[in-house]
Amino acid sequence: MNTQTVIEAAVVIGAGRATLDDLVQVARFRRPVELADEALARMEPSRKWLSDVVSQMEAGEPTAPIYSINTGFGSLAGRKAFDDAADAAELSRRLVLSNAAGVGRYVDEEVVRATMFIRIVSLTQGHSGVRPEIVRTLAEMLNKGVYPAIPEYGSLGASGDLIPLAHVAIVMTRSHTGKDNELDSGEAFLDGAVVSGKAAMAAAGLERLPLGAKDGLALLNGTSFSCAQAALALFDAQNLLETAQVTAAMTIEALMGFGDAFISELHEARGQKGQIEVAARIRQLLAGSTLVDGSAEMDPVRQPPQDAYSLRCVPQVFGPVKDTLDFAAGIINNEINAATDNPLIFPALPASRSLKAVSGGNFHAEYVAFAADFISIVTTEIGNITERRLFRLDDGTLNRGLPDMLIDSDQTGLDCGYMLPQYLAAALVSDSKTLSHPDSVDSIPTCANQEDHVSMANNAGRHARQVVANIEAVVGIELLMACQALELRLARPETASATLAAASRAVLDLVRGSSSTDGRPLDHIRRDVVMYPRVRAAMELVHSGAVVASVNDALAGNN
Repeated sequence: MNTQTVIEAAVVIGAGRATLDDLVQVARFRRPVELADEALARMEPSRKWLSDVVSQMEAGEPTAPIYSINTGFGSLAGRKAFDDAADAAELSRRLVLSNAAGVGRYVDEEVVRATMFIRIVSLTQGHSGVRPEIVRTLAEMLNKGVYPAIPEYGSLGASGDLIPLAHVAIVMTRSHTGKDNELDSGEAFLDGAVVSGKAAMAAAGLERLPLGAKDGLALLNGTSFSCAQAALALFDAQNLLETAQVTAAMTIEALMGFGDAFISELHEARGQKGQIEVAARIRQLLAGSTLVDGSAEMDPVRQPPQDAYSLRCVPQVFGPVKDTLDFAAGIINNEINAATDNPLIFPALPASRSLKAVSGGNFHAEYVAFAADFISIVTTEIGNITERRLFRLDDGTLNRGLPDMLIDSDQTGLDCGYMLPQYLAAALVSDSKTLSHPDSVDSIPTCANQEDHVSMANNAGRHARQVVANIEAVVGIELLMACQALELRLARPETASATLAAASRAVLDLVRGSSSTDGRPLDHIRRDVVMYPRVRAAMELVHSGAVVASVNDALAGNN
């Protein structure tokens, strides 16, 4: 959840599997990193094998072609094997220069930090042959706040995230010849401004490293950038789902919904794990409310005891969302810990095989692309059903006696109330429907048809982040409208003595105790006000995890 606090102790990389929580602590909360001795020890066998190959070249001994070490890349592989070790180093440098070709806006700092974190974890798996200085420099860049400026466009998600990762590598590396042209050092952020990579590294007191054989491709070839975006989208989507269950329960309560739809036996009869869990959570969130009609212990008063689908089918919609996010989490957690460059070096292969560098396709990000697409699709569905509840709250013919547009105006028609926030939600959901078209079903061949199938994982990750941000706004709008609706319900004579669920009361207190982004109270409205500061504040309450934290604290206090 987003409710965690910043922990100053370093995240140790390499002592065990890195987690999504580790990534978020480093990326979003700027927690420092530290390299475990075990990680550096794992790197030594592949580094030594590669060092022996380079020593063989330096001694003038015949050396067989080894992809990315003494040959070209992609469709240029195998055209010629370089004899000079200096050419192998120059190959790495030229790869970085040529691949730094991205365009578009610079991605958020947290995406850059997550990318660097994943790259360190990947290289310390011990199959890349890079020197310890490479990962140490990446770690120091994180710890000292050097953030390469990475444009959002360029990666196909195979052969890895070459272009975005080149924008990291160009900042931290230089030519092995001793020349260090500032114009060839890329761009990085320093005190909020974009400066040359050379200037940023110098300001942090960090040395830019000369590249050796294979270093260039090891830094560029892999899924780290796409995975970073998918991982952050996943983390926020998980929090968003938890928050959406809270706001859905508040709306159900404000509309005096029926409890029959959440009785445990009903969901156990279907047997779907996520649905059962969401129904249990809704029952917990509605516990203690006297506005909800019917339960496992009490007959409903009104007939028939059926709400619209956007209320009664919350478990059947959010349940599969939960299960799908859990599935995506398994993929993303594995990918964070994966070795994804090419070739990978396995010194322990049998002696009968002298070539320990194995060419394959771990850079292909189809796993990440699928995960990101699934995140977009299910998050859009959170927004899809949530927007329908907003519409219902606004419509005086559907909201069971509340005023139109949730505004108890002195003169009907003088105030628009919550009319336009529902418009905003509709626009955001529509945008998300477009963005959630699967990117993974697309492929455009590249590199003279050597790379003839790609994953488009970067596009999938970018879109997933935008979809999650869109739906955070939609759920934030439900947060505002549900609070307004609950207060209007309690103001009605026939329900004035009703008791709210403890969860709803806690969230209502949280919202009313918060401020809009313009500093004014986030209070109940009785006439039209400027809405955007309120919506922005509600979005932050959702994104930060504050809504879920307030509920969990309240429910824990009641036990």
